[in-house]
Amino acid sequence: MASRGRITPAGLMFLAVTSIGWGFNWPVTKFLLGQLPPLTLRGLSGVIGALLLAGMALVWRQSLHVPRAIWPRLLVASVLNVTGWMVLMGLALLWLPASEAALIAYTMPVWASLLAWPILGERPTLLRTLALLMAFAGLASIMGGDGISGSEAKLPGILMALVGSIGFAVGTVLSKRWPIRLPPISGAAWQVGIGCLPVAIVGLFIETSHWNAVTPLGWWLLVYSVVGQFCIAYACWFAALARLPASVAAIGTMAVPVIGVVTSAIALHEPLGAGQIAALIFTLAGVGLATKS
Repeated sequence: MASRGRITPAGLMFLAVTSIGWGFNWPVTKFLLGQLPPLTLRGLSGVIGALLLAGMALVWRQSLHVPRAIWPRLLVASVLNVTGWMVLMGLALLWLPASEAALIAYTMPVWASLLAWPILGERPTLLRTLALLMAFAGLASIMGGDGISGSEAKLPGILMALVGSIGFAVGTVLSKRWPIRLPPISGAAWQVGIGCLPVAIVGLFIETSHWNAVTPLGWWLLVYSVVGQFCIAYACWFAALARLPASVAAIGTMAVPVIGVVTSAIALHEPLGAGQIAALIFTLAGVGLATKS
């Protein structure tokens, strides 16, 4: 296992797979939300993904047993990194455009870097600070330089996105401070399952789903959402977090919205102009600086 402050090639590889998997899921989720309600879609996908992860763990002979001492930190991490993130970001989109919600959501590395200093002793380096600035310049380019409208009507969405972002950062840093010492796939299965089960239950009670309206393409994309996002990407995220400094892992996830913008332009024919291209350059440059810090 890598030391707390060391950057390993395996950690960077897992982080890249995570960013690609989560980035691709943006246009996938946008498409599926036209056919299924949000809580049911995210909750049920996560529960099925967790069951598949549990099956993978058993096939690869990874124990699913959770020691009693691990349960408190497992529950906290599941709520912060899975439940809170999915619910709050989903609700924020009711008040905010997706671009503004994404920009607020990916302030997460700022909070993670700030929290990593007093909690983990990871002092912010000059390169890491520059990486953050470049990554945020990239996200600002996605917005086209218009910034976030702070109107009163958007305040609930801004607050929800901000709380979700800070919560994910807290979960990231706490997972480094008090590691959940479970095998990677078993740990991912438990966190995704615990985090998504309440979302699925609430969705089934308060939302109406028309499964017969899901198109063949929708079913294939649903398979990707389960396998790609929850099985592969989440398993790789927890593996990356175990091998990288918390602030570097957090900065690496800032490639996710850029990948989402590019894949949305290709798959959904959304605009891909100078602002989006500048965002790609700035953000990937920021990630590159982070990996050298």
